[in-house]
Amino acid sequence: GGMAPQKQQRMLKKKPEIVIATPGRLWELIQEKQPHLSNLRQLRCLVIDEADRMVERGHFLELSQLLEMLSDTQHNPKRQTFVFSATLTLIHQAPTRVLQKKNAIKIDRKTKLEMLMQKVGIKGKPKVIDLTRKEATVETLTETRIHCDTEEKDYYLYYFLLQHPGRTMVFANSIDCIKRLTALLTIMDCNPLPLHANMHQKQRLKNLERFAERNSCPLLTTDVAARGLDIPYVQHVIHYQVPRTSELYVHRSGRTARAANEGLSLLLIGPHDLINFKKIYKTLKKDEELPFFPVEAKYMTAIKERVNLARQIEKIEYFNSRAKHQNSWLQQAAEALELDLDDDALTGGQFTEREESEKHRMLKGMKKQLKHLLSQPVFKGLMKTKYPTQSGKLVLSDYIGQHSQSALSAISKVQVKKARKKQ
Repeated sequence: GGMAPQKQQRMLKKKPEIVIATPGRLWELIQEKQPHLSNLRQLRCLVIDEADRMVERGHFLELSQLLEMLSDTQHNPKRQTFVFSATLTLIHQAPTRVLQKKNAIKIDRKTKLEMLMQKVGIKGKPKVIDLTRKEATVETLTETRIHCDTEEKDYYLYYFLLQHPGRTMVFANSIDCIKRLTALLTIMDCNPLPLHANMHQKQRLKNLERFAERNSCPLLTTDVAARGLDIPYVQHVIHYQVPRTSELYVHRSGRTARAANEGLSLLLIGPHDLINFKKIYKTLKKDEELPFFPVEAKYMTAIKERVNLARQIEKIEYFNSRAKHQNSWLQQAAEALELDLDDDALTGGQFTEREESEKHRMLKGMKKQLKHLLSQPVFKGLMKTKYPTQSGKLVLSDYIGQHSQSALSAISKVQVKKARKKQ
């Protein structure tokens, strides 16, 4: 999917034994009577990855049609069917108001698997192999959080990227959020790479390639990159917005701490994220509270000054770009209809040459001021920690020469002190 169909047609002429495809493109090629895909009765293995997502109601209609065909006209009784997912056994109970209805079904692990087998068309008693840990995330993953107001998230994101350089994936729930963060971090010389569904596949692949090549780089992405990507040595995953489901949290966090490597997952939790955070915590049956990520408050004034100035520049540039685009469209439409366009109809009105010059000078001055701020070190006399998860623990940045202390050990000391006071 997303690649040129003509190229795929040429590849299929070579009669490959293994075909890896998205359901939509595979169904499209079968419908077009592609010779290599015409006789699926010879199919020996059918593998469905990310199965819980594939069989969700209202998603991947082509997969349902494909499965129907494979269990009917193209059925091979000797075919093996394999179903994979990291979140097959995660159960979300419906709200109480839904469960109180007459025909409501309370889903447990067994029911969910039975429903899945039925949709996939597996008959008889399938062999279920569950390798999931109780916490649903791997042991080498360090999970942390920061509680803050929504407008403060930019500060903590910039603080993290500046203090802990490395290969970092930043997840958000919307494309608009990714676009805004890309513009903001670009202004602050962080060189971010965006990835979302509104981008062409070619550009997405190019950005993924660049991300994999760079040792220190933020990839700003929606949940299109939550599954199916294996980028080596991603050190950090930042949830700029808390995901809506525990499945998404597990898959996002699974982009790091892969193949026995260590990794860090950081949740930025605003007031509106609390409901989703509590829901995820309950579903994943976490025994202990997630530790707070250590942030040195004394450096936040410098961070805020930079981010606030960058925000002002981003807002002005965004408005100017949008107004320019809108006015250009209006003028073209007016010319096509042979109408005279009133200045009041233009977005933001029509500015005089003097006003335009003043705006340009003000923006230039703000950029110069930001450039000066960015040239100054924020963490004076401090040693940056490239990997916050060295030795599987969060490492606090301390003055050179002092003992470094992990955030987890600092938290445990506080807990010990509290326990002693209670005694």
